[in-house]
Amino acid sequence: MEKLTKQEEAAMQAIWKAGKGFVKDFLESHADPVPPYTTLASTIKNLEKKGFVESKKIGNVFEYVPSIGEEEYTEKFMNSFVKDYFENSYKDLVTFFAKDKKISPDDLKEIIRMIEGK
Repeated sequence: MEKLTKQEEAAMQAIWKAGKGFVKDFLESHADPVPPYTTLASTIKNLEKKGFVESKKIGNVFEYVPSIGEEEYTEKFMNSFVKDYFENSYKDLVTFFAKDKKISPDDLKEIIRMIEGK
């Protein structure tokens, strides 16, 4: 899966939030700073070319719907991130955050409980 730019990711967040709609709908659900209409429209066209959204022409405008869910994108992105930066080791990922004190012992205990299914 192709990695999204920050601008594309922000647009996808707005699209996922809206579910489906038109560029003007995504402007309303877009996080600040909200881009100009034409910029968002161009970004969404790029997302369509990359296969992240599909469109249907209704009159003179296009209605867009996501082709990939947010959870699926996050899973693929994280798998790629761990592969690229932590040699495919989730242990190394957690160790990185633990060494940098970005994760607390209580958080680690909770993660262990989740892994053990408790």
